[in-house]
Amino acid sequence: ATRFVLMNCEGQDCGLAPCNEDCGPDGPLHFQAPDLWIVSELQRVEAEVEKQFGDYRFDLVAQAIYRFVWDEYCDWYLELAKVQIQNGSPAQQRATRRTLLRVLETVLRLAHPLIPFITEELWQTVAPLAARKDAESVQIARYPQAAPNRIDPQADAWVHQLKAMVDACRSLRGEMGVSPATKVPLLAAGNAEAITGFAPYLAALAKLSDVQAVGDTLPASPAPVQVVGEFRLLLKIEIDVAAERERIGKEIARVQGEIAKCEAKLGNESFVGRAPAAVVEQERKRMTDFSDLVARLAEQLDRLT
Repeated sequence: ATRFVLMNCEGQDCGLAPCNEDCGPDGPLHFQAPDLWIVSELQRVEAEVEKQFGDYRFDLVAQAIYRFVWDEYCDWYLELAKVQIQNGSPAQQRATRRTLLRVLETVLRLAHPLIPFITEELWQTVAPLAARKDAESVQIARYPQAAPNRIDPQADAWVHQLKAMVDACRSLRGEMGVSPATKVPLLAAGNAEAITGFAPYLAALAKLSDVQAVGDTLPASPAPVQVVGEFRLLLKIEIDVAAERERIGKEIARVQGEIAKCEAKLGNESFVGRAPAAVVEQERKRMTDFSDLVARLAEQLDRLT
């Protein structure tokens, strides 16, 4: 993460200096939903860290910071930031770089009690880029505190919807056996304006060649469809119907075999009585998930028929 931030921010306008005549009509900084969302997530993790330090649960402090850094900042925000830096206006690029720097610098202060030598080394490089001049060392810099007023529910909802759509696209690729290296077009039914806003992020994160808004209804196709809230998603791929029917039939048989195994375990009084409750519950969930998958596959098979 630090390497990516430095590569994209060193020697660049990161929105930390006064604006000049090149700022453009949308001002020096134009924050987008992903920028506001990651700042919201930062406030939540800061509040969680404060609570767990107060309870002397240092393990949960480490867990909260780790989850934020890897699951949200690295896995999602860095990928969204790439899209904004590549496709955004100058004001959007400035805002993205500023957010990348400021969030990373805050995380280094947040994690300092846990990994002091690493954070000090990185902070000495990141802090000047983030315009932090109030301390010579991270160990004497102010420790982060949550600001609940910086949580943006609209940005949270927007990114939550985007995540669900990306996951749905990836699921479609998996269902249809599309190679991760192959870019394919996506047809999306629903609010066209919203789809247009999601399109560049979907294309990058789900490896799509194009995202087309097709109105309220998808065209007739034997290909599987994913429903995400008000949106319906379909990969535009020519299908060998006979081969696809055979593939789905084999997959249904495989999943039904897994359901039979689950039923055998749950029907065994010795297993249910002696296994930990969490293990039994996990097995029940597996059977439910497998049953849902069979229902979806059967629906696809009906469409092909």
